[in-house]
Amino acid sequence: MIDIIVMVIVAIVALIAGIVIGRVLLKKAYKQEEDKAREQAEMIVKEAELKGEAIKKDKILEAKEKFLKLKSEFEEEANKKKNQIISNENKLKQREQVISKQIEDNKRREAELDSLKENLTAQMEIVNKRRNELEKIKLEQVTALEKVANLSAEEARNRLVETLQEEAQTKASSFIKEIMEEAKLSANKQAKKVVIEAIQRTATENTIENCVSVFNIESDDIKGKIIGREGRNIRALESATGVEIIVDDTPEAIIISGFDPVRREIARLSLHRLVTDGRIHPARIEEVVGKTTKNIEEEIVEIGERTVIDLGIHGVHPELIKMVGRMRFRSSYGQNLLQHSREVAKLCAIMASELGLNAKHAKRAGLLHDIGKVWPEEPEMPHALLGMELAKKYKEHPDVCNAIGAHHDEIEMTAMISPIIQTCDAISGSRPGARREIMESYLKRLKELEEIALNFDGVNKCYAIQAGRELRVIVDAESVSDSIAGQMSFDISQKIEKEMQYPGQIKVTVIREMRSIAYAK
Repeated sequence: MIDIIVMVIVAIVALIAGIVIGRVLLKKAYKQEEDKAREQAEMIVKEAELKGEAIKKDKILEAKEKFLKLKSEFEEEANKKKNQIISNENKLKQREQVISKQIEDNKRREAELDSLKENLTAQMEIVNKRRNELEKIKLEQVTALEKVANLSAEEARNRLVETLQEEAQTKASSFIKEIMEEAKLSANKQAKKVVIEAIQRTATENTIENCVSVFNIESDDIKGKIIGREGRNIRALESATGVEIIVDDTPEAIIISGFDPVRREIARLSLHRLVTDGRIHPARIEEVVGKTTKNIEEEIVEIGERTVIDLGIHGVHPELIKMVGRMRFRSSYGQNLLQHSREVAKLCAIMASELGLNAKHAKRAGLLHDIGKVWPEEPEMPHALLGMELAKKYKEHPDVCNAIGAHHDEIEMTAMISPIIQTCDAISGSRPGARREIMESYLKRLKELEEIALNFDGVNKCYAIQAGRELRVIVDAESVSDSIAGQMSFDISQKIEKEMQYPGQIKVTVIREMRSIAYAK
């Protein structure tokens, strides 16, 4: 028992001693940690102070550099302004010198003007004196003339006025007569143009080349089948196609007569199918004509589409494409209308490109410029205005519409491409062989044109150019003066008007050139 108590006491004492020792050790460890932390803090503070000093020095150096840079820039700018001020001062001094010189010149001129004014005053006095003397002499001469002629000055003046009036009336009547004759000639040309346009667009009598097609057959026996019993087949064919079938004594041929070339083509193809098939009766005729009409309409559309694709024109309305295809079966003064329009379109595109204008609009207007000629109806307006209305209806560009309407001067030209369309239309129609004028007559007309000018005195050479639209006359510079050359061009043009017939107008150019040649040996 006593041992247990002793052990417990020893244990308690050991525990207390351990706690005391532990606290002492712990306190010592805490103190070591605190000292270590204090040392680290002092080191961090010292490092921070060192870094701060370094940063401070860097900032001070940077500020000094910036200050020096700004100072140098300021000094440079100040020097520039100083130099500019010095330059401006020099310019002002120069201007002052110039102004001073001008002031001196003005003073000198004023002095000269004053002296000139005095001289002019003196001369005017002399002139006035001489004028008074001349007036006195004139009055004396008039008095003397009145005594000699037994007429007063007023009576002589009245007689002179009467004589001049009679002469002026004679010249005026002659001039009016010339104007009337020229107006009649112009009216005849314009009337011919209107008549030809009307013939091309209406179903009146036309030349045989424009209203007749020939259908060739193998033998005359087929004519009887085409006529049919009591002529019923030919009547059915004429009724279905709207043309006149002429079966006469012409060997192995049947004449198809009609103004509309599309109808004539339908009749020709229908006859070809009927003769090939051999079955010819009214019901079969109506069936074949219906199929042929449909095929022709499809062919017209195909021709129009192929044309716009070949020319590179896009976005054309289907109705306009159809009318372009119909041009294939129309002619203008004997020239195929589609070929003419294609040619005009290409020429317009080239000219517009050379002039820096819109080549696409020019080509489009060139193709559509005669679209009014193939409109199936017959409105009472020129084909140019009709074509313009159709172009507006199908949403074409305003420049294209104006070019179509103005290509025959029916309306005012407002688009830049309008004169190009007019020019190219004239080029395509006036070239040799394009329209009804054979080469022999064309060459004969050019030869007659040159011979007219060669008959004038002083003419050395003469050339008809631009398809006979211009005549260039080269004259001898020694025998023909400038005034005579001008009168000669007028006389030649008058003689051409009286002795020749020609389309449009002919420009007469008289060229007078003096050349002096010497040789150095």
